Amino acid sequence: MSVALSEVISAIEEAYPPALAESWDSVGLVCGDPAETVSRVLIAVDATAAVVDEALAWGAQLLLVHHPLLLRGVDTVGAHTPKGALLHRLIRGGCALYTAHTNADSADPGVSDALAQALGLTVTGPLDAAPSEPLDKWVVTVPSADSATVRDALFEAGAGQVGDYSCCSWTVAGTGQFLPGAHANPALGEVGRIEQVVEDRVEVVARRALRSRVLAALRAAHPYEEPAFDVLELADTGSALGIGRVGELDEPETLREFTARVRRALPETAWGVRAAGDPDTVVRTVAVCGGSGDSLLGAARARGVDAYVTADLRHHPADEHLRGGGPVLVDVAHWASEQPWCAQVRDVLDARFGRVDGWATAVSTVRTDPWTLGA
Repeated sequence: MSVALSEVISAIEEAYPPALAESWDSVGLVCGDPAETVSRVLIAVDATAAVVDEALAWGAQLLLVHHPLLLRGVDTVGAHTPKGALLHRLIRGGCALYTAHTNADSADPGVSDALAQALGLTVTGPLDAAPSEPLDKWVVTVPSADSATVRDALFEAGAGQVGDYSCCSWTVAGTGQFLPGAHANPALGEVGRIEQVVEDRVEVVARRALRSRVLAALRAAHPYEEPAFDVLELADTGSALGIGRVGELDEPETLREFTARVRRALPETAWGVRAAGDPDTVVRTVAVCGGSGDSLLGAARARGVDAYVTADLRHHPADEHLRGGGPVLVDVAHWASEQPWCAQVRDVLDARFGRVDGWATAVSTVRTDPWTLGA
């Protein structure tokens, strides 16, 4: 028994929503038919020739990777090109290719959560938090006899959703007053006479993307010719999503001890693990970022952590960062910092499909770190 590739993709995208990907990124299905069935999934950081060999030899119908095979401008996938040759081999072998890149970086949990877990950190939040979803608060006044109808219309349009709760609102009674003008057609009262009505003030929140839909529902359901309402844009309060994570060790360690911890926790590479800063510095709070993270040196400093673990650190940014007050740095191989994510996404898929007869997932045993020798 097997499941449709489209179902597997839905599970992946629920965990790592494509909307979280950076605008320059390329995520999603690279090759494969969503209608085809899948029972064996191989997971890797990169779709290299050796990984493709492994996928086909194992009989995988899906190769799920972190790094895009096709990212920058591509005008051919002919088999005469290195990347095109891999795609042709996958297609001929009946194996789809799917990429979850910066969407997996920003998800909660995501790539940096897997790195933090490997290092034994208790995560307390993102290093560079993504903005909270843009929300509006709608404040509507409506005759008390009609408030339930208007609330239901707002809910039907998508308002009133707060986390896992729906149909959320707040209502208080008051007195409304208005004077219909000469050309008005009031539902209550008369032209030229001040009218006072017992009204409810109904408040709901809604995603800003739904604004036109909520407004249309409000106008259609409200009994007044001119409904009274306010739309307030709520402040950005941050979110659990974003690049990198901040966490804590159970017990403080020196930088020397912590660097040894990192070396033990991650796959061995020719790049190895190196640290910058006083070896006797006490480390308790740690920021991590899977992949290249020197763009977040300032964020790590601003968070006041004791150490920052990432990959691909360069000489001058690292030196300037330390002279600017730290925190101390631990630099690892790019591939090694992201490899723990493979187990995370394997667990995501197994939780959804693990009971399907014949279902199997595996993490690639191929080290796709490009560096092969270290002196």
